[in-house]
Amino acid sequence: MSEIVLSVQGLTAGYGGPPIIEGVSIEARSGAITALVGPNGAGKSTLLKTIAGAIRPSAGSIRVGDRDVTGLPPEKMVREGLAYVPQVENVFPSLTVHENLEMGGYTRSAGVRERVERMFELFPDLRTAAKRPARTLSGGQRNMLALARGLMVDPRVLLIDEPTAGLAPRYESVVWEHVLAVRETGVAVLVVEQNTRRTLSHADWAYLLTLGRIRLEGSGPSLLENEEVVALYIGGGQQGAEPISS
Repeated sequence: MSEIVLSVQGLTAGYGGPPIIEGVSIEARSGAITALVGPNGAGKSTLLKTIAGAIRPSAGSIRVGDRDVTGLPPEKMVREGLAYVPQVENVFPSLTVHENLEMGGYTRSAGVRERVERMFELFPDLRTAAKRPARTLSGGQRNMLALARGLMVDPRVLLIDEPTAGLAPRYESVVWEHVLAVRETGVAVLVVEQNTRRTLSHADWAYLLTLGRIRLEGSGPSLLENEEVVALYIGGGQQGAEPISS
């Protein structure tokens, strides 16, 4: 079995009022996709932001490998091997694709050029657009660039928030192809996605979050077979009809 590289225990956090997430415990393993699914307002994005260090938890712990990183700010989380790709404002629009990748590797002491080349191998579309400003990319290409920027630090854990939000189905498939390719590099991927059916079909493990708490967990395919999950959170099988988002 693959190694547990992210361990979250009893995490509680919010924005100054009542907690948005409370007592949440999850794990993510190397070379595996772990998904967070649930209805709008369940706290999925808040959970990712808290793990990434953008929100300070009021209780609980976060470990990357054997290191307790609870409460560290985002820039220090990166140095501990955790990278975060937010849903919006995830690239620098005025910089070229190549410059965005270089910025993504700012914490590296060496090997930036080699890492950029590795990203071009993993995301071939970015090589052809290397000299273009990021603002000229399509939505799908921009999301690929955001993923590649996150991988520039060679993280052990990659957090991804809604990587296909607003994309046409064709581009959703392309983005998921790249997420699956990231998994094959051995990175632990923790993803929040709007398309629950597609996400669970790819997830090695998944957690159903409702009202800030974990309600169910299991392999993605097993949750897809759970009648309660299908009835309440996926619907009648049409991918565009499910009441799920961030």
